[in-house]
Amino acid sequence: MGGTFDPIHLGHLRAAENAREALGLDRVLFVPAARPPHRPGPIASALDRFAMTALATSDHRPFEASDVELLRSGPSYTIDTIDDFLAKQSGSLCLIVGSDTFVEMTGWKDAARIFASCQVAVVPRPGESGSASVPPFAEAQGVSLVPGPTLDISATAVRARVREGRSVRYLVPAGVADYLAKRGLYS
Repeated sequence: MGGTFDPIHLGHLRAAENAREALGLDRVLFVPAARPPHRPGPIASALDRFAMTALATSDHRPFEASDVELLRSGPSYTIDTIDDFLAKQSGSLCLIVGSDTFVEMTGWKDAARIFASCQVAVVPRPGESGSASVPPFAEAQGVSLVPGPTLDISATAVRARVREGRSVRYLVPAGVADYLAKRGLYS
């Protein structure tokens, strides 16, 4: 599961847990994008975003933060990360994305190879239901829709609350809330 995680929040964790349960995944790797090619740069540094991701995933054994994109130079292309994981492990790979990201994937670098290299699991955004969140071409690509409860939390809203001096407790894991406060991020 990749993303900017600027910052990681409970909605990300719930989406990953939904996918883990629905698809029978042994583990979920959270991969903060060091240099996302399809959007403006993140506000927090890649190192801070990785640290928050590691804190957020530390208390659930199947979850793990990966620094694979932080160690690679250049833009953080998903296909490069998939290639890296496939070269280092045996078995299959599943890419977990939100439905908002899924509709953009056809414009990604080597999109056809992404779909050929791994299973793609799409997590609906809060308020979406059923297959309405997944375009019709997805079935032909072998894409799975992940069922389960969603949390209506966004990193944009978390950053705004921090900027306004409001609490982000119960929107982000406690360790992430503490990290934000100690580092003065998004203030």
